[in-house]
Amino acid sequence: MGTLDSKIALVTGSTGGIGGETARLMAREGAEVIVSGRNTEHGTAAVRAIADEGGSARFVPADLTDLASLRRLADAAGAVDILVNNAAVFPMGPTVGQDVESFDHSLAANIRAPYFLTAALVPGMIGRGGGSIVNISSMTASLGLPGLSVYSATKAALESLTRTWAAEFAPAGVRVNGVSPGPTGSDNVIAQMGKEALEQFATTTLLQRFAEPREIAEVILFLASDRSSYMTGATIAVDAGRTAV
Repeated sequence: MGTLDSKIALVTGSTGGIGGETARLMAREGAEVIVSGRNTEHGTAAVRAIADEGGSARFVPADLTDLASLRRLADAAGAVDILVNNAAVFPMGPTVGQDVESFDHSLAANIRAPYFLTAALVPGMIGRGGGSIVNISSMTASLGLPGLSVYSATKAALESLTRTWAAEFAPAGVRVNGVSPGPTGSDNVIAQMGKEALEQFATTTLLQRFAEPREIAEVILFLASDRSSYMTGATIAVDAGRTAV
């Protein structure tokens, strides 16, 4: 038996990277997984990979910066036991060069989307007497790094929501926790930073390397499952010690 047998899990941004690995791990643990993202081709491939391993998954396309698309995703997902708010954009650039359009887009993707998706799905969890929400933050929420002002601010806000939601939903048995990854070798991050720059940045961690997406997904799985039944309101740093010293 898996740790997530009979559970339904929605993982946003799960057509690849950390979200994709999380979806695969949850399916292996018995969950029926809803894969979501903007790219239908990648989503179909992710569902096929899960099915090839004997798991159960379906793909629901969604652009979470579009509230109508977000509502359609919530409706299609239905009775969700586990929600992983993973989808995000990763803007880079100096504050003095920040334009309003990309600023608003980042807030829509990284704060507004998880906020209203959670608001749409948590009433069902409350009605069923339990559930688990995992928000994916970043170590940049705790560090001052040049060029990441907007991204860092959105992730700090998400960590604040993790604490507030934990307090709001605990009486109904819904737990809310977060994961704060360090430098991770996902395709998206490598595409934006370049592998050489990512490797150089990873040398600032205590373990002197970047994480593989699977390593972050394992912690998400732990928080989503009953193995972490006495945890709520916590954000776990999975950053090779970068924020610890």
